Amino acid sequence: MLKSKFTELLSSRRGRSENWICVRVTRLLNAAKQNPFLQTMYSSHMVNLRVLISLILQYQEHLSRLEENIDALTEEMEEYDLIQSIPGIGPKIAATILSEIGGVDRFDHPKKLVAFAGIDPSVFTSGKFTATRNRITKRGSRQLRYALVMAVQCGLIRSRNLRLKDFYDRKRGEGKPHKVALIACANKLVHWLYVLKSKKSFRIA
Repeated sequence: MLKSKFTELLSSRRGRSENWICVRVTRLLNAAKQNPFLQTMYSSHMVNLRVLISLILQYQEHLSRLEENIDALTEEMEEYDLIQSIPGIGPKIAATILSEIGGVDRFDHPKKLVAFAGIDPSVFTSGKFTATRNRITKRGSRQLRYALVMAVQCGLIRSRNLRLKDFYDRKRGEGKPHKVALIACANKLVHWLYVLKSKKSFRIA
């Protein structure tokens, strides 16, 4: 029963294998056996538990409907498929990026899109002093910035995006901290997003 419910909620579209579901079901059952209220469960506890489970299932159903709406909206968008040609960008990240950008034609230069994402370095000057170490501005779209960083991290996992991995390793070799190298990769990724203008898929080589 529990396994079938997991399978129903976690469709193959989410990339959850049969083994993944079995492991989670086993963990959940083991956790249930360690329930401290097992011997002292009051009727009020059961009422609260049923309400919480009902809320979780309602949220899950709501999220599923949202995903269906996203799929319907992006089905005929050429950019949706093009942007996923960049390793590390999946359906959800692609949808987030496109919804936040609202059309790459709005930006006549990649640097303006970089600024919109808030991953451009801030510049601090005072008199004749100019700082040599600056943080990113974090202006613009927080959701876009998050999506770009997630895309970078997904691209680096198992070296899915070899060009991005080489760029990251080069930055780390220059002595850049991990977070700084990630932002540099996100900046690079923004420039690659301009494949949307040329209507061409991303190429590794």
